[in-house]
Parts: sequence; structure tokens; C-alpha cells
Amino acid sequence: MQDLRIDKWLWAVRIFKTRTVALEECKKNRVTVNDFPAKPSHTVKVGDTVAVRKPPVTYTFRVLALTANRMSAKLTPEYAENITPPEQYEILKFQQVSGFVDRERGTGRPTKKERRKLDDFLDL
Repeated sequence: MQDLRIDKWLWAVRIFKTRTVALEECKKNRVTVNDFPAKPSHTVKVGDTVAVRKPPVTYTFRVLALTANRMSAKLTPEYAENITPPEQYEILKFQQVSGFVDRERGTGRPTKKERRKLDDFLDL
């Protein structure tokens, strides 16, 4: 297999849950291959760099092998190498911690779990 559709590869290596979601994300220009926006029918080759934007983080993967069949999560490292910079994971961690601090008015009180996280975050 020389090349494969990007939406099919994203689904096969479990970056997206369904192929339809992968197709929609490509249409929204949230997927790039080698720094160029990728349409769902764009072909991906071994060695390409695929960036997937799942706000607020942009995940980056290197294509190691091609497969058209969905596989178990244990086998995905053989087909895709995660080369996401650590700064992106810091953004995600900060978003998780501060996500409930800026609560919209009227959305209710924090849950017990959120309250504990808030207390830990604010060192109370």
C-alpha cells in the first residue's frame, strides 16, 4: 500500500472515533498534512507529519505505516508516532484545571470534585 486517504488513516489509528468525525474535521480544516490543510480525500504516505487540532491542543503525529483497517489501541504505536510538543500538553493541563474557574453566571455551583480541584489550585 503506497498511500491512503487521510480520513481513513485517522480513523484506523484511533485518532477519531468514527470515520465520519474524521471526515468532518478535515472539512473544518482542523487536519493538516506536512503543514498544508488536508481535505478528506488527501492521501497520506509513510513519513508524513499529520497535525490534528482538537481545541485547545494541536496533536502532531508521524506516519510510520499505513492501514485501512481499524486496530486495537495497543497496535497504534506501530502505525503512528506521537510527536506532540510538551507545551501542548501543558495547555491541556492548564485548561483542565482552570476550566471551572471562569464559570458562566447561572451554570450552577461547583461539584464536590470541582471544589476540591479549585481548593488545590488556589492552595486554600
